[in-house]
Amino acid sequence: MIHALLVFALDYASVALGLGSVLASWRLIRGPRAHDRVLGIDTLYMNIMLLTLVIGIRSGSPFFFEAAAVIAILGFATTAALGKFLLRGEVIE
Repeated sequence: MIHALLVFALDYASVALGLGSVLASWRLIRGPRAHDRVLGIDTLYMNIMLLTLVIGIRSGSPFFFEAAAVIAILGFATTAALGKFLLRGEVIE
Protein backbone atom coordinates (compact mmCIF):
# COMPACT_ATOMS: atom_id res chain seq x y z
CA MET A 1 0.00 0.00 0.00
CA ILE A 2 2.73 2.46 0.96
CA HIS A 3 4.80 1.56 -2.10
CA ALA A 4 1.84 2.18 -4.41
CA LEU A 5 1.19 5.54 -2.73
CA LEU A 6 4.84 6.55 -3.18
CA VAL A 7 4.78 5.58 -6.86
CA PHE A 8 1.59 7.58 -7.38
CA ALA A 9 3.05 10.60 -5.57
CA LEU A 10 6.25 10.47 -7.65
CA ASP A 11 4.26 10.17 -10.88
CA TYR A 12 2.04 13.11 -9.88
CA ALA A 13 5.09 15.19 -8.90
CA SER A 14 6.78 14.42 -12.24
CA VAL A 15 3.73 15.53 -14.21
CA ALA A 16 3.23 18.67 -12.10
CA LEU A 17 6.89 19.68 -12.34
CA GLY A 18 6.91 18.99 -16.09
CA LEU A 19 3.86 21.22 -16.54
CA GLY A 20 5.49 23.88 -14.36
CA SER A 21 8.61 23.72 -16.53
CA VAL A 22 6.55 24.20 -19.68
CA LEU A 23 4.78 27.21 -18.19
CA ALA A 24 8.06 28.70 -16.94
CA SER A 25 9.55 28.24 -20.43
CA TRP A 26 6.54 30.05 -21.85
CA ARG A 27 7.16 32.98 -19.48
CA LEU A 28 10.84 32.93 -20.40
CA ILE A 29 10.06 33.16 -24.11
CA ARG A 30 7.03 35.46 -24.04
CA GLY A 31 7.86 37.66 -21.06
CA PRO A 32 7.18 41.27 -22.02
CA ARG A 33 9.97 42.61 -19.79
CA ALA A 34 13.38 41.41 -18.68
CA HIS A 35 12.11 41.02 -15.12
CA ASP A 36 9.55 38.48 -16.31
CA ARG A 37 12.25 36.55 -18.13
CA VAL A 38 14.45 36.44 -15.02
CA LEU A 39 11.49 35.16 -13.02
CA GLY A 40 10.85 32.55 -15.72
CA ILE A 41 14.43 31.29 -15.68
CA ASP A 42 14.42 31.20 -11.87
CA THR A 43 11.22 29.14 -11.84
CA LEU A 44 12.54 26.91 -14.63
CA TYR A 45 15.74 25.99 -12.83
CA MET A 46 13.83 25.27 -9.62
CA ASN A 47 11.43 22.97 -11.46
CA ILE A 48 14.28 21.17 -13.23
CA MET A 49 16.14 20.75 -9.93
CA LEU A 50 13.06 19.30 -8.22
CA LEU A 51 12.36 17.03 -11.18
CA THR A 52 15.94 15.76 -10.91
CA LEU A 53 15.32 15.02 -7.22
CA VAL A 54 12.11 13.13 -8.04
CA ILE A 55 14.00 11.03 -10.58
CA GLY A 56 16.70 10.43 -7.96
CA ILE A 57 14.13 9.24 -5.43
CA ARG A 58 12.61 6.91 -8.01
CA SER A 59 15.94 5.42 -9.13
CA GLY A 60 17.75 5.48 -5.80
CA SER A 61 20.96 6.68 -7.43
CA PRO A 62 23.04 9.30 -5.56
CA PHE A 63 24.13 10.82 -8.88
CA PHE A 64 20.82 12.63 -9.27
CA PHE A 65 21.09 14.26 -5.85
CA GLU A 66 24.55 15.59 -6.68
CA ALA A 67 23.27 16.86 -10.03
CA ALA A 68 20.40 18.63 -8.25
CA ALA A 69 22.89 20.33 -5.91
CA VAL A 70 24.93 21.56 -8.88
CA ILE A 71 21.77 22.83 -10.62
CA ALA A 72 20.76 24.68 -7.43
CA ILE A 73 24.14 26.37 -7.04
CA LEU A 74 24.37 27.41 -10.70
CA GLY A 75 20.76 28.56 -10.74
CA PHE A 76 21.24 30.73 -7.66
CA ALA A 77 24.39 32.30 -9.10
CA THR A 78 22.60 32.97 -12.41
CA THR A 79 19.61 34.56 -10.72
CA ALA A 80 21.82 36.75 -8.52
CA ALA A 81 23.90 37.89 -11.51
CA LEU A 82 20.84 38.67 -13.63
CA GLY A 83 19.21 40.54 -10.75
CA LYS A 84 22.33 42.63 -10.21
CA PHE A 85 22.56 43.31 -13.93
CA LEU A 86 18.95 44.51 -14.04
CA LEU A 87 19.46 46.80 -11.05
CA ARG A 88 22.82 48.35 -11.95
CA GLY A 89 23.45 47.55 -15.59
CA GLU A 90 26.67 45.67 -14.83
CA VAL A 91 27.61 42.50 -13.01
CA ILE A 92 31.27 43.12 -12.19
CA GLU A 93 32.12 46.44 -10.60
